[in-house]
Amino acid sequence: MKRPITYLEPKERAAEIVTLLMTEYPEVTIALRYSNPLELLISTILSAQATDEQINKITPKLFRKYKAAEDYANADLEELQQDIRSSGFYRNKAKNIKNCCKMLVEEFNSQVPKTMAELVELPGVARKTANIVLTNAYGIVEGIAVDTHVRRLAQRLGLTETDDPVKIELNLMRLLPKENWECISDLLIFHGRRVCFARKPNCSGCVLNKICPCAFAFE
Repeated sequence: MKRPITYLEPKERAAEIVTLLMTEYPEVTIALRYSNPLELLISTILSAQATDEQINKITPKLFRKYKAAEDYANADLEELQQDIRSSGFYRNKAKNIKNCCKMLVEEFNSQVPKTMAELVELPGVARKTANIVLTNAYGIVEGIAVDTHVRRLAQRLGLTETDDPVKIELNLMRLLPKENWECISDLLIFHGRRVCFARKPNCSGCVLNKICPCAFAFE
């Protein structure tokens, strides 16, 4: 039986979601491990269709071997593929990383750019990756990173009705003040991994169940 919820307008619900999740997860931060913008860029490219935990097992050895954009740009493609094999889709990822770093060397003086327009020009980089790099490496907030967890929770929480990541990002940006753009992605990802699972969410143990339109619908 579906439990009745307290009705809130979308902007009110979005604000309450941020408040409740920040209280629940006060130390939330990006899970990928990195020490500079290039490492974050490479980690984020690798994280597509993989877990952050999985990528964090690969990158320590990878970052010791490849320290600069030139190292990836000049790498033997087959060797690079083997270095990242356990990330999944490693052939395509290796190609994107090599080509991305070639572009960094040739057009950006081997530095990871600091604008959305420049980042999305790089092979293997779309808005999600660009937002993660800008926000976490440079403290520049231009948007909201939308991954599978953010998409799923935004839909369940009644913050969007679309499946398009770019449209979901725009919906969230309209509903939340800019000071919340930086945290909402990490909060939803954290909550999605621990409570609001894809197949069987733990609605009874969810801090959002009184304001979630889907609360207890999965029981």
